[in-house]
Amino acid sequence: MTVISYADSAFSLLPPVVAILLAILTRRVLLSLGVGILLGSLLLTQFNISDTALYLGDRVTKLFWDDGALNSWNVYILGFLILLGMITALITVSGAARAFAEWARQRIRCKRDAKLLTIFLGCVVFIDDYFNSLVVGSVCRPLTDRYYISRAKLAYLLDSTAAPVCVISPVSSWGAYIIALIGGILATHGMSEAGHLSVFVEMIPMNFYAIFALLLLICVSLFGLDVGPMRTHERNAQKGELWDPAKTPPGADADLPEADTGRVMGLFLPIGTLVLATVYFMVSSGANALAADGKPFDLIKAFENTDVSSSLFFGALIGLGVTLAMVLMQGIDKKLILKGLTAGAKSMLPAIWILLFAWTIAGVIGQMETGKFMASLASGNIPFEMLPAVMFVLAGLTAFATGTSWGTFGIMLPIAADMAMGSHTAMMLPMLASVLAGAVFGDHCSPISDTTILSSTGASCPHIDHVVTQLPYALIVALISLVGYTVLGFTESVGAGLATCGGLFVLSIIYLKIKAGSR
Repeated sequence: MTVISYADSAFSLLPPVVAILLAILTRRVLLSLGVGILLGSLLLTQFNISDTALYLGDRVTKLFWDDGALNSWNVYILGFLILLGMITALITVSGAARAFAEWARQRIRCKRDAKLLTIFLGCVVFIDDYFNSLVVGSVCRPLTDRYYISRAKLAYLLDSTAAPVCVISPVSSWGAYIIALIGGILATHGMSEAGHLSVFVEMIPMNFYAIFALLLLICVSLFGLDVGPMRTHERNAQKGELWDPAKTPPGADADLPEADTGRVMGLFLPIGTLVLATVYFMVSSGANALAADGKPFDLIKAFENTDVSSSLFFGALIGLGVTLAMVLMQGIDKKLILKGLTAGAKSMLPAIWILLFAWTIAGVIGQMETGKFMASLASGNIPFEMLPAVMFVLAGLTAFATGTSWGTFGIMLPIAADMAMGSHTAMMLPMLASVLAGAVFGDHCSPISDTTILSSTGASCPHIDHVVTQLPYALIVALISLVGYTVLGFTESVGAGLATCGGLFVLSIIYLKIKAGSR
């Protein structure tokens, strides 16, 4: 079976574009992803039906079994989802979620405080974006429901404290991955004397999108700046409709009875155990990898070599064990516990199906080499002053089309470095930072991004509702960032770029506040 490459053809854009447009127009995610997968498979096999069937079978098999071994990343992530669903359901059954909502209600006195607490927890739990979205969502959902904050708003809070925080945090799975990439790039260009961590830290203030996405999130929560479709969702939430009742949100628990004997500790202890156990396994697996290579332990290096998926799975397994022990000690009926475990696992099935389809289309898009085609658009006679802005846009489009920030980093960072070395070396770090920022922007907007999918899951929000309601906020910050990168390119001053972004940000907040006050 011959598979055609589309690295030099705009046809490589067809599968992701068709899938994304269909998802937005029909709001049927699985159907849209399925059409994109089928179209891409047909293109890769030159519309040979038997080859297409073989190719699709191979792609689906590789989700679970690849190169003669278990596809441990996918299997562990799916297992983590199921275990987290079980933990959440047991916390509900124990009455701990209701007890936490009551406890928080005495201390969190308004919607604004509930949103700010969610943001705070999202910033604190920064070790991994998957972990952030799902765990913070589980903790904060009872509280945001209590204050009639829509699930769409909760999903936005989760998504905008996941990737933006992880991408500027060196002690996270994202930070470690980026530091490893940067290290290779610097070595390739004879700059190995530069400290990789110090270079990463130096790039943080250049990541305009991450910084101002977080600032916008805080302002939205403080001033109630509901833009576009989010306004409708928030109004419906005030009527008790936290999501569209015609849709089943992913991760939604079945109607489970809640015990009257629940305690706040019944929520904090399982989630705290889950967090600590996951961090332990991340550091431990990274340390083992370093030891196997004969290298001394280093925390950043450990995160660079950690096995994220297995750490999440085993952390959740220990968290589930603690949760089970607590509900048994509480005297909950064993039949009710079994019902909770079953309902919790089933509640994650919608998210699992979407994730499987998203991984499949990501594989198809990867073989069509859509990312390489997007990267090729950067070649040509582009003035070096425009390079940071151009790389921001191209990285955003690539992440949007492929649904992966990490894949975009891997493709676009080396290209950005090569272009900087070939035109103006001083633009190296701003261009690398603009790629990081653009990739997070594209990830935020893409319906096929796994981070977006899991933020919907963590919030129990219908997936396309989250995509559509987050989009206006992402576009506002992207436009501000684009102008900032243009100014940075012409002035070669990070301060000037930040000041420009800051000025535009303040004007945007004033405008949105005036618009909100006029309604």
